[in-house]
Amino acid sequence: MFQTHISPEYLTSDVISNGVVHCFSTRRGGVSTGCLASLNLGTHRGDDWNNVYENYRRLGSAVGFTPEQTVFTRQTHTDIVARVGAAERGDGLFREVEPERDGICTNEPGVALVCFAADCTPILLHDPVCHAVAAVHAGWRGTAKGIAARCVELMTREFGTDPADLQAAIGPCIGPCCFETGPEVPEAMLAALGSEAAQFIRERCSSTDKQCLSQHASGKYDLDLKQLNALWLRRAGVKQIDVSCDCTRCQPDRFWSHRFAGQERGSQAAIIMLL
Repeated sequence: MFQTHISPEYLTSDVISNGVVHCFSTRRGGVSTGCLASLNLGTHRGDDWNNVYENYRRLGSAVGFTPEQTVFTRQTHTDIVARVGAAERGDGLFREVEPERDGICTNEPGVALVCFAADCTPILLHDPVCHAVAAVHAGWRGTAKGIAARCVELMTREFGTDPADLQAAIGPCIGPCCFETGPEVPEAMLAALGSEAAQFIRERCSSTDKQCLSQHASGKYDLDLKQLNALWLRRAGVKQIDVSCDCTRCQPDRFWSHRFAGQERGSQAAIIMLL
């Protein structure tokens, strides 16, 4: 179950146990202005850097990290996951991130892992036994490539993680109510996951008739990215998975949504740090 905290507003998952701090941010409670109002956490959205820093300071003060402890992903819709540590603190906020990495993991305390979303799926992982954490950005391409499972595999290799010990939280993203696509997206999911993915794919109907016949098919599909990522995690051996019910597109006053606002928007973040 997800819990809401205010001032600034962010979400946490009950599945993730003690020994870490974590959050899924919203767009409320920061100092950014205009179309970036107010808790923009993206450094490439046209915001004043001082505003972004203050937003991290405010969120970190509430959650339990500092801006100086953060390490960012560099998201290019890949399945690349990298191990980072204290040497990378400041990557993203204070200097550009060079290597592509849509997911990052660490077993070092005091390293606040940060991934971004504005409709894509943010995933946080915690291994309470081997004391390791990860933050993963899964757009539809990353989902099709199985980035969530790739992260579990990396944590197993690097830290000795048993997937059955992992605690996973899948945060707010665009829901199946709003994620309309062409056939290339469901085709990619079915190719990667097989027929089991079909339960999370629904073909849209061009007819107003509730009993939509095949001749009324629109060639458009609705996909549930959260549940597709949960399927990857289950296949990787993860048993404890918490899934947010929030759709970013349905709540543009609360979350940044690329589908709603296009480029005129900020970014929210999912953050996790070992204590």
